[in-house]
Amino acid sequence: MNVSMTMWVLTVAGLCVLIAADFFIGGRKPHEVSIKEAGIWSAVWIALATLFGIGLLIWGGGEASGEFFAGYVTEKSLSVDNLFVFVLIMAKFAVPPIYQQRVLMIGVLIALVLRAVFIAAGAAAINSFAWVFFIFGAFLIWTAWKLIQEARAGEEEEDWEEGRLMKAIERRLPSTDKWHGTKMFVRENGKRLATPMLIVMLAIGITDVLFAVDSIPAIFGLTQDPYIVFTANAFALMGLRQLYFLIVGLLKKLVHLSYGLSVILAFIGVKLVLHGIHETTSLNVPEVSLPVSLSVIFGVLIITTITSLAATKKAAKAEAEKADDEKADARG
Repeated sequence: MNVSMTMWVLTVAGLCVLIAADFFIGGRKPHEVSIKEAGIWSAVWIALATLFGIGLLIWGGGEASGEFFAGYVTEKSLSVDNLFVFVLIMAKFAVPPIYQQRVLMIGVLIALVLRAVFIAAGAAAINSFAWVFFIFGAFLIWTAWKLIQEARAGEEEEDWEEGRLMKAIERRLPSTDKWHGTKMFVRENGKRLATPMLIVMLAIGITDVLFAVDSIPAIFGLTQDPYIVFTANAFALMGLRQLYFLIVGLLKKLVHLSYGLSVILAFIGVKLVLHGIHETTSLNVPEVSLPVSLSVIFGVLIITTITSLAATKKAAKAEAEKADDEKADARG
């Protein structure tokens, strides 16, 4: 899709206006976010993404619109899996509930800016070197296998540990461990110190960029259009803060999510490899169409959600029966 510089500027400006509106309407005053508020704002962001996709349908045609929705749903799905790590980060830094939305808002904005750099680099690499498709495809297949291995092993992270970059930042950045509202810097004894608010914002932003290592290749497997890649990422990320508060209590119920995401990543990885073969050789290999991609992504997510909820319900029932048996034995 041919996108002019004017359209790029208007799109970025429009996104900035939406972010500003989100901040001044819902996030300016620190408060504990209710399920109702999170639900309303999540619906708003989904509606805005849908309207944008419809706009692409009118302006760029069905293929551009389909690629946007496929990319948006994929990025949103991968983000859900990442929310559990955000929960761990919040617990690690003991973020008060009233400040969590501010932390997520700024952290996500940091991630959006850094992801834009990733997207630009990925687009440049794909345009210059067709063999990058093989690297992206192989990496996604490997990531899918890793997700399956972790899911089968039943690994659950009990805590979040800073990576080398975060540890380096904390060592070199004078800071205090006391919260000072939403302030990111304070002066104590004449020294300018970073507050936990800044540190946890950086942790959220940097962690999200690490997640982009698999999500960016995944969306490039659905479309190579930088404009669609960027806007799909932007809409998926901007609704992430509200989604966090909406489904944080449901995360543990999505027990099969890793399996579903592994299937999606493996599927896109194979699609990238086939596309790479098509671009670099004369072999007549099949290419996966957009309707097939959309069907697989939506189908896997629906099946994963249904089986997860069924498994959670079954486990809860078994736990309740076990508790009843234990009570009966105690009385006997």
